Amino acid sequence: MNDRVPTLESLRTAHRHADDWITSLDTRDVPARATAEQMMSALGTRLPDEPTDPAEVVDLLATRGGPGLVASPSGRFFGMVVGGTHPAALGADWLVSAWDQNAGLGVLAPTATAAEQLAGSWLLELLGLPSDAAVGFPTGATMSNWSCLAAARDAVLRTAGWDVAQRGLTGGPRVRVLAGTEVHESVLFALSYLGLGEPRRVAADAQGRIDPVALAAALDPGVPTIVVLQAGNVHSGAFDPFPEAIAAARRVGAWVHVDGAFGLFAACSPALRQLTAGMELADSWTSDAHKTLNVPYDCGITIVRDAAALNNALGKHGAYLIRGAGDPTDRTPEFSRRARGVPVWAVLRSLGRQGCAELLDRLHANAAAFAAAAGELPGVRVLNDVVYTQVCLSLGSDDRTAEVGRRLMADGTTWISGSRWRGQAVLRVSVSNWSTGPDDVRRSLEALRAVIADVDVETQRRPAGRS
Repeated sequence: MNDRVPTLESLRTAHRHADDWITSLDTRDVPARATAEQMMSALGTRLPDEPTDPAEVVDLLATRGGPGLVASPSGRFFGMVVGGTHPAALGADWLVSAWDQNAGLGVLAPTATAAEQLAGSWLLELLGLPSDAAVGFPTGATMSNWSCLAAARDAVLRTAGWDVAQRGLTGGPRVRVLAGTEVHESVLFALSYLGLGEPRRVAADAQGRIDPVALAAALDPGVPTIVVLQAGNVHSGAFDPFPEAIAAARRVGAWVHVDGAFGLFAACSPALRQLTAGMELADSWTSDAHKTLNVPYDCGITIVRDAAALNNALGKHGAYLIRGAGDPTDRTPEFSRRARGVPVWAVLRSLGRQGCAELLDRLHANAAAFAAAAGELPGVRVLNDVVYTQVCLSLGSDDRTAEVGRRLMADGTTWISGSRWRGQAVLRVSVSNWSTGPDDVRRSLEALRAVIADVDVETQRRPAGRS
């Protein structure tokens, strides 16, 4: 028997089930219909004593796992900031798994290394960032923020005469970090991992944009400082005023980092590019390719202006390593990893410059259409200026907003996440999927309208004084 047969049969089985899954996305409910506990029981809690045929295992996973799948690749998924995988990226990612390359060292994966280098240079061109910046592909925005901020921490301490790689943090100068009041949790996690603690919060406006005057007043010359700015507020989609904020930071020699997990790609669109004006003046930038660029999980993007700073922070050493120039391992936290940059190359190669711009414009147009129609529904108010891909809705009271959100999830037509923003409950619509079209927006709005009507009818029927 050919010992490759089990592999091929396993892939054929996976392909058949993948076809079924993708063709179901237009009609299936978006939320999962089973809990993790229920799925544990369905998949079998006891480890078998005897081996099982690989294709049989794949078939079992797909057939029993169906109820526990969320249709996040659907055009009607507006939760979190989650894109749906672009066809070119999906196909390339299947090859990445089949090729089974270790993309840490160039000598171990020349094709993967070349694709990542090309993807990096294309990204810098599309985003209008320095052509000689270093680009790495870690697991996601959290580790991209970590990587950029590690380079920042080491660089500002080195300027202050302290080598953190040799001496550690204990006894060294304290690094001061400033960020807007609506800084994202991934930045906070990264700062914590790096031993930098909580940032000092700087006032932001009603859309979550940092106040450059307040930032300038908070800066302290002579203190090692990192300033974190934002390209795309997770609730409003707003972008910080980069020229003014970066100019203030430069006056005291601070390192400026831009958290652009989903907003960095606005620079690809001539119609949206003004949102990122001045962003190129920063020192480092974070993005998350599985969001706006629509590649599979997990793939962050780390960009650092000073390539040496990133290499100093993340560079690996080992006598057994077969080193080459520009090894990917020196730009990400891992020694070994999958070739994450290959799907990035594939989607950029498929879309081209024009397709990237059209993708961003379409996401924004769908968000604007959703906001305009939702704002006409009874008791619904759009809380943010829809400048990008985010829409925040209030339905009056917190109780009404939460109840509508709960019933909308139970309905299954769409996924719109609840959240809290500026002290009140909201429903947050994040348009991130390349496949979302006008019909997806229409169906989701119809579901929202029907749920609102049901909630309001029940409220009117409820006896006075009862909740």
